[in-house]
Amino acid sequence: MKQVTLKDSFTVKGKGLHTGLDIEATFCPAPENHGYKFQRVDLEGEPIIDALAENVVATSRGTVIGRGDAKVSTIEHAMAALYAAGIDNVLVKINAPEVPILDGSAKEYCERIAEVGVVEQDADKNYYVVKQKIEVRDDTTGSSIVVLPDDDFTIDTMIAFDSPVLANQYATLDSLGDFPKEIGNSRTFVFVREIEPLVKGNLIKGGDLDNAIVIYDSPLPQEELDRLADLMHVPHKHVSEYGYVNEKPLTTENEPARHKLMDVLGDIALIGRPLKGKIIATRPGHTLNTTFAKQIRREIKRQDVQAPVYNPNVEPLMDVNAIREHLPHRYPFLLVDKIIEKGQNYIVGMKNVTANEPFFQGHFPQEPVMPGVLQVEAMAQTGGLLVLGAVDEPERYSTYFMKIDNVKFRQKVVPGDTLIFHVSFMTPLRRGCAVMKGYAFVGEKIACECEFMAQIVKNK
Repeated sequence: MKQVTLKDSFTVKGKGLHTGLDIEATFCPAPENHGYKFQRVDLEGEPIIDALAENVVATSRGTVIGRGDAKVSTIEHAMAALYAAGIDNVLVKINAPEVPILDGSAKEYCERIAEVGVVEQDADKNYYVVKQKIEVRDDTTGSSIVVLPDDDFTIDTMIAFDSPVLANQYATLDSLGDFPKEIGNSRTFVFVREIEPLVKGNLIKGGDLDNAIVIYDSPLPQEELDRLADLMHVPHKHVSEYGYVNEKPLTTENEPARHKLMDVLGDIALIGRPLKGKIIATRPGHTLNTTFAKQIRREIKRQDVQAPVYNPNVEPLMDVNAIREHLPHRYPFLLVDKIIEKGQNYIVGMKNVTANEPFFQGHFPQEPVMPGVLQVEAMAQTGGLLVLGAVDEPERYSTYFMKIDNVKFRQKVVPGDTLIFHVSFMTPLRRGCAVMKGYAFVGEKIACECEFMAQIVKNK
């Protein structure tokens, strides 16, 4: 899968939910590995804020990112639409401290993305693959997010409120392709009893019955309802029964739960990578969502490349016989057993390390350890298969080391280990020379890493 950006720019205009300002936001194509970024074009220097979990500075009634004095709030609806569309790179130029609320959903963002279209880029997508259960809980509220391994990306969301109108609801998204129709048009919601505290908190200055579902679920005299309407600068409305105050009916019976699912998706986008896993969110909120995203971001920072997934039941792309057709190495120096994955810019190979390896006779007889130099050699052979894949008649060429830099050995490799190699281009292949970055994994841990340059030479 390749990275994706917008085919063209588009602009949305509307008022801010909390500031009430008239806002204009332009969504622009961005280069590979750019990610999501917001640019405050109304501030001096036009600062840019990376839409990443570590830049979240507030989560009260919306997700707020910031860098220094520059902040952008209520980003979650736009982020959800971009993420669901599979877009990896975009720059949002905005002239205010928040994204326009529009109708309280992501509907317009989905429509505009569909209008301008998307375009594939050369770089591969870099997924975060969930390999074991991850859980984040808030015991004070009973909220939790549980993420389980899955080959795709799905979300189940459950909400619960102490309300005779909105008690328990459930929503699910089985495919991101269903987002525009199933989730994208779900509006944000607020309880009438919450309005006064929000107004006193200098929030929802732009809130009205056109951009939020308003829920009346506790008794208030009409005079009090009229006073709240005046605070909100909206027309008075006579309310005699519990229910939804809006003239526009709900899009679905569980629209609030679907909107909460949208918020989860928008906040998950803050990990900076597409995710493969099944998310089960119970009573989620922006604080819990972003706490989960921050946990994943810490893991990404700790180990930039995840260990590739190896399933021995899947047929390899190249077995040892196919590898011999491309590499000149033979026993005892052929150090790659399989190629299990390959993209335009990366390759994944593996070696089963057994007690019968000849180098264990002397390294060391009483404590067999695979020499680090041979781990680097195995990565180089894997990289050679990546490089040779870029030429015609690869059997007529060989690759040779030119330089090795930044080698690090992090743990021993011993008999019984399965080494997984991930090798990728650091720069485009030029004049027969390739600069690559290699990692050797045992399980989920990096055993060795290095950078190296190799040259393709035609055999005589």
